[in-house]
Amino acid sequence: MDQQIYTCPMHPKIRQESAGLCPECGMNLVPTRAKPKKDKEFDKHHGHSTNVFKMKFWVSFVLSIPIVLYAEVTQELFNYRAPVFPGSEYLPFVLASVIFFYGGWVFITSAYRELIAKLPGMMTLIALAISTAYIYSVYVTVIGEDKTLFWELATLITVMLLGHWMEMRAVSGAQSALKELSKLLPDTAEVLRHGIAQIVPLGELVVGDLVLVKPGGKIPADGAISEGMSEINEAVATGESKPVAKKRGDEVIAGTINGDGSLKITVTKIGEKTFLAGVMRLVMEAQASKSRLQMLSDRAAFYLTIIAVVVGGITLTTWLFVSETAFAIERMVAVLVITCPHALGLAIPLVASISTTKAARNGFLVKQRLALEAARNIDVVLFDKTGTLTKGEFGVDKIISTESDIGNLVLQYSASVNSHSEHPAGKATVAEAKKRNIAFLDIKDFQRIPGKGVRAKIKDKEVLVGSAEIVKGFSFPEALKSETEKLSKQGKTINFVAVDGKIIGAIALADLIRQESREAISALREMKIKTAMLTGDAEDVAKWVAGELQIDEYFARVMPDQKSDKVKVLQSTGRKIAMVGDGVNDAPALTQADLGIAIGAGTNVALESAGIILVKNDPRDIAKIIKLSRLTYSKMVQNLFWATGYNIVAIPLAAGVLAFKGILLQPALAAILMSLSTVIVAANAMLLRGRKL
Repeated sequence: MDQQIYTCPMHPKIRQESAGLCPECGMNLVPTRAKPKKDKEFDKHHGHSTNVFKMKFWVSFVLSIPIVLYAEVTQELFNYRAPVFPGSEYLPFVLASVIFFYGGWVFITSAYRELIAKLPGMMTLIALAISTAYIYSVYVTVIGEDKTLFWELATLITVMLLGHWMEMRAVSGAQSALKELSKLLPDTAEVLRHGIAQIVPLGELVVGDLVLVKPGGKIPADGAISEGMSEINEAVATGESKPVAKKRGDEVIAGTINGDGSLKITVTKIGEKTFLAGVMRLVMEAQASKSRLQMLSDRAAFYLTIIAVVVGGITLTTWLFVSETAFAIERMVAVLVITCPHALGLAIPLVASISTTKAARNGFLVKQRLALEAARNIDVVLFDKTGTLTKGEFGVDKIISTESDIGNLVLQYSASVNSHSEHPAGKATVAEAKKRNIAFLDIKDFQRIPGKGVRAKIKDKEVLVGSAEIVKGFSFPEALKSETEKLSKQGKTINFVAVDGKIIGAIALADLIRQESREAISALREMKIKTAMLTGDAEDVAKWVAGELQIDEYFARVMPDQKSDKVKVLQSTGRKIAMVGDGVNDAPALTQADLGIAIGAGTNVALESAGIILVKNDPRDIAKIIKLSRLTYSKMVQNLFWATGYNIVAIPLAAGVLAFKGILLQPALAAILMSLSTVIVAANAMLLRGRKL
C-alpha cells in the first residue's frame, strides 16, 4: 500500500508525511499518494518559489498594459482611440492567451491537485473563474463579436499573481521556524581524536567524541563538559537571556553559544536524539496538529467554496435572462474571485505556527495546539510542590544560635565537620558556608554516627552535629527549644550543633522555596487565576509552603497514585485545571487535567503526558503560556474577521445587487480585495512575533 503523504497545491515539490502548512506559501497541505521513484512524473515537478511568482507577475503585468489600452472600456473612459494596424483586433486575444497559459496555468494545475485530493478551495475557484472568462472570450473572438473579457482576464491573473507573490513573501518570513532552528548548529566541529585536533563535518560526530569549543563558538552537539568552565548563552534553548555558568560535569546543549572560556565537551547525544532535534520535532508536531478554531476555519473555507459555486451559478443564470452574456459571465467571475477562501485557510494556521515558534523561543514547547488554546480558559493552576515550587534539594533555611553573635560560628562548626559527610543535610551546610565565604576549620577523628549525625574534633574540642538524638540528655536553652519545635512543625529538618557537651545552636534545613515560585504565583494572581498545590508532605509542611507563597488551596499527604483524583476534585466544581508536574509520577494527573504542563528539566523534551513542556524548571513560564494563549486566540479571532467579514458586503456587490445604481465590483477589483484580505491576515499574524510575554 502506498504511503500517505501531503503536498501543497501550489508547490508540489513540498512533500511530507504529516499534515500542516506549506513552508513556501503557508497554504494547508493536502493529502496525496506517494509515487514510486521509477515514476518519471515524480521528478518532473520542480514546484514554485517566490521568485517564480515574481517573474510571472512582471511578465503578465507588462503584457496586460496593451490589452487594457485596447479595451473598449478604457478607450471610452479616456476618450481616445488605440493605434490600428493589420491584425490589431487580435492583439488582446494573443496577449491574453500568453498570460492565461504562462501566468494563469499555475492556478489550473493547482486546482487539479485540490480536486484530486477532494479538497476544493481557492485554486478551484480561481481556475474556474479564469477558465470561464478565457473560453468565453475565445469563443466570442472566433465568431467575430467584440464583447470579450480579455482585459478582465489579464488584470485578474496579474493581480492574483501579485497577491500570491506578496502572500508568499509575508508567509515565508513567518514560516521559517524549523529553518531557523536548523541554522543554530555550526557546520563543523573541532574534535580531539587520538590526541590530534581535527575539523570534521557535524554529521561525522559520534557519541564519545571529545569536542573543543573556543570562546564565542557554538556548541555542536549535546554533551557534558569534561574540562574547562565558562558561561553559556542558552537563550535559543531556554529563552533565558542571562548566560549560565557551567563547569566540569555540567550538561550543555547543541546550538547554544560559549562565553569567554575554552571548553572540552564529551558528546553524549547526536542527530535526532539531541535537544534541538527534539525541539524541531515538537514544533513540527504542533504545526501538524490543529486547534478547534482551525478546524472551524477549514470547514468554513470548504463551505465558502460551495457557496461561491452556488452563488456564482445563480448570478450567471439570473443575468443571462436580463443582460448580455459577457456581463453575466463577468458577474459570475467576480463572485468566484471574491469568495476565494485563501485568507480563511491562512488565518488560523499561520497564527498557530508563529505562536508555536514563539513558545519555543520563550522556554516552553507546545506539543498540541489544543493544549495552547485551552490555556486561555484556565481557572486554577495546580502545582506539584517538590521540584516545581521548591528546589527539590536541601538548603539552609535558618540558623538559630544561643548567643546573638555566633550564628556564623554555628555554621562554621557544622560545615567543617560535615565537609567529610555525604549526607544531603551535611552537603547543604557545606554549600551554605561556601556561599557565605566562611573558612573551613581543620578537623580530625571524624566519625559518622548512623541515624544520629557526625562527630569530629576541632582544636581539641569535640563537636557534634546531627538530629535531636545526638544531643539527647544535653541541656536545651528554652528559646532554642521553642524555636526549633516551631520550625520542626513546618516540616524542616533540625541539625543541632554542640561543642564539648554544650549546645551552641541549630540549623534548620528545608526543601527551599524558589524565588521564581513567588513571582509565578504573584503573576498568576494578577491574571485572576487561582493556584493550588499537591504534596506528599505532612499538613504542617503543606500549610507553611502554601502560606509562604499565598497559594489559594493545597492538598497534603497525597500519594502519587492519588494526584489525578485531586485534579478531579478541582474539576468537579466546574473549573478548568492546569496541572504542572515532572511528567513521571505526575503523568496520570497531567493527563486528567484540562491542560498538562510538564517540567522538561534541561534536555528532557520527550515527555508524552503533557500538551506543553517547560524546558527549564521555572514556574514563571506558566504565566507566559497563558498570556501567549490569550494573544494567540485574539489574533485568530481577528484573522477570522479579516478573512470573512468583507465577504458579507463584497459577494452581493460582485453578484451585481446594486448594478441598477451603477455600483459594480469588477473581477480585477475583486481580486485586489481578496488578495488584500490575505495580506492583511498574514501581516496581522506576524504582529504576534513582536509581542512580549
